[in-house]
Amino acid sequence: MTTVLRASGVRRTYRIGSLLSGRHGIVHAVDGVDLELHSGETLGIVGESGSGKSTLAQLLVGMERPSAGRIELLGESLHTMRGRRLRRARRDIQLVHQDPYTSLDPRMTIGAIVREPLEIHPAVVPRGDRTKVVAELLEMVGLNPDQSERLPHQFSGGQRQRVGIARALALRPKVLVCDEPVSALDVSVQAQIVNLLEQLQRDLGIAYVFIAHDLAVVQHIADRVAVMYFGRFVEEGDSVQVYDQPRHPYTKALLAAAPVPDRSARHRPPEIVLRGEPPSPLDPPSGCHFRTRCWLAEDRCATDDPALVHSDSSAVACHFPLDEPLQGATHAR
Repeated sequence: MTTVLRASGVRRTYRIGSLLSGRHGIVHAVDGVDLELHSGETLGIVGESGSGKSTLAQLLVGMERPSAGRIELLGESLHTMRGRRLRRARRDIQLVHQDPYTSLDPRMTIGAIVREPLEIHPAVVPRGDRTKVVAELLEMVGLNPDQSERLPHQFSGGQRQRVGIARALALRPKVLVCDEPVSALDVSVQAQIVNLLEQLQRDLGIAYVFIAHDLAVVQHIADRVAVMYFGRFVEEGDSVQVYDQPRHPYTKALLAAAPVPDRSARHRPPEIVLRGEPPSPLDPPSGCHFRTRCWLAEDRCATDDPALVHSDSSAVACHFPLDEPLQGATHAR
């Protein structure tokens, strides 16, 4: 398959300082991430809040510049491009925002919102065809084109997210980065949006980076999954493999904590209670960053930082990876 997006050793650091607290330091929001996304596939990225998922999303679409590393879109380095080349490349990767209530301009009609990218990039669609294309985009995401003159506040959260998806599709991108696209929606609406994204992928061949903290949603949509902790990928692999046989203790803890439809079910993952709180980004632990919360940690974990080691179609960053299948595991796709 064709690689449409690649990140190599990507880092993003921020200098933090406060005159009131007197605390200063450097936060490694994204710390050496490698990823590949192929045409027509979905890479799911999961992790707790603060793990660096949204910062990574902003880096991938060019809203932030990496402190180190390289991001390639369709084989070209995104962050060495300038002028027309950069403008053209940005058409190929678009972002679907988390919050449909704040990501749409309340003063613009939904038709104008979807049309705006076509005005910014006039070469994509001739001026005379844009009204027709906007209507087609609205219909593609399940909205009535006759409502194009309405304002965002006249729509539900799920409908607003459909508008956001239509806007993201206007430039015919090869990649959509979906940053928690359903977390602000009711559960029933979440399923509708996920189903819509899957249908669009089948119809258009588009590739997704799908970021979420809800493991059940990612399990449903992702072909491959990367688990992020403290700015790093600690495990990645085929979706079925990661969900059925997690190898990193953090992945296993996330899956064990995920809600299941029937909590009295005979076969379900045993609950795992992580020790302590996540460490401060200003004062990360030595060695493995997860060791202060890990029930398997040994002396080596305090001194040696585990690398992400690849084997076959999976990878794990752990000195003592797990080998047992997760109890009650169910196949993903």
